[in-house]
Amino acid sequence: MATFEPVIMKGIGESDLADIDVYERGGGFSVLRKVMSDMTPDAVAAVVTESNLRGRGGAGFPTGRKWSFLPKDGRPRYLVCNCDEAEPGTFKDRMLLEKTPLQLIEGLVISAYAMGAKQAYIYIRGEFLEGSRIFRRALAAAQSRNYLGDRILGSDFSLDLVVHRGAGAYICGEETAQLESIEGRRGEPRLKPPFPAVAGLYGMPTVVNNVETLCYVKHIIERGAQWFAKIGPEKSPGPKIMSVSGHVRQPGNYEIPLGIPARELIDEYAGGLLPGRKLKAFQPGGASSAALFEEDLDVGIDFDSLAAKRTMLGSGGFVVMDDTACMVNCARTLTRFFEHESCGQCTPCREGGQWVARMVARLEAGEGSQEDLRVLNVINNTITGTNLCPLGDSIMPFLSSVLKRFPDEFAAHVAHGACPIKDVTAVVA
Repeated sequence: MATFEPVIMKGIGESDLADIDVYERGGGFSVLRKVMSDMTPDAVAAVVTESNLRGRGGAGFPTGRKWSFLPKDGRPRYLVCNCDEAEPGTFKDRMLLEKTPLQLIEGLVISAYAMGAKQAYIYIRGEFLEGSRIFRRALAAAQSRNYLGDRILGSDFSLDLVVHRGAGAYICGEETAQLESIEGRRGEPRLKPPFPAVAGLYGMPTVVNNVETLCYVKHIIERGAQWFAKIGPEKSPGPKIMSVSGHVRQPGNYEIPLGIPARELIDEYAGGLLPGRKLKAFQPGGASSAALFEEDLDVGIDFDSLAAKRTMLGSGGFVVMDDTACMVNCARTLTRFFEHESCGQCTPCREGGQWVARMVARLEAGEGSQEDLRVLNVINNTITGTNLCPLGDSIMPFLSSVLKRFPDEFAAHVAHGACPIKDVTAVVA
């Protein structure tokens, strides 16, 4: 069985960590007290940089380096917490928002202090209604005890935190589209450069960090950079929450040390496959990632090992598919999602995504043609890498990987006008 002791998931399911008295009894806000009394902003930032904490929102960019890009020109700085988690297969930030909001607040305040931001925002996905209510209650409790607001804990540092709820657009998870949304405009990605660190929210220097990333900051300051850096691979260290779903016995969120093999995550954490089933494919990084297969089960779950396999860790949505899964149907589900969520700004994403979704839908319905298969095999180079943001680049990875691995399955939908997998499982059932 898995034996890694949870860090930011510690106590979830055991006590009400959204209650400030419970959180404080467990040591909550003690790190913030230490920071406010004993550490300079530069000292906090140096510890985070030394730990090599990489962003847990998807891109995996080093957090300390991201903070260091803020220009020292006297302009106001902003910190934005990205809680617009909306990618299929990912559900960790929702858990952290609902179950341990005060930990997030503590990490957020420490991070804002480190980068010299006196104004912060948290952008919460519109569908997280209960989570936003829980967070607002936690925020009011933290303010009442001077963990937020004017002269925090008697220091010279003040911070105002604004809760901004989204309206159901997946594209607003992209950092510049999120800034556009906060400013009251349609959520569309900006052309970069300039990057948010130079000209972000309201044209001011801005850092956008993910919920999970900010939660780890508190523990890095408490336990030290070396503690964090020694967990997992040197270039991809630390713990990470993986949202495991699909054909496993125990789907859920699991906090793992980065670098463990995919096999261990499936078998020891998630309880293995369902009875009598065989692994067919898995997505290590949510809907945007290319699929891996049985021969890849020993790959390390970390940023660099997965990149070497031409896929990605992303935000940690780990989806398992057994031999009852129809790859054409899985591809239809994901391409339909990306078609629907495109903001429409870039032609390859808007038009290409729409046509890809239509072709895959035809194949799944048994109405596809050999021409559909030919186009799907070559269109990747036309769509990928030609858009302003990663959404356009997310349309093809899964489809291309399973089309290459299971060409006969796709061809059978054309030749027989039906799904061979569904026919087989219907007989077995």
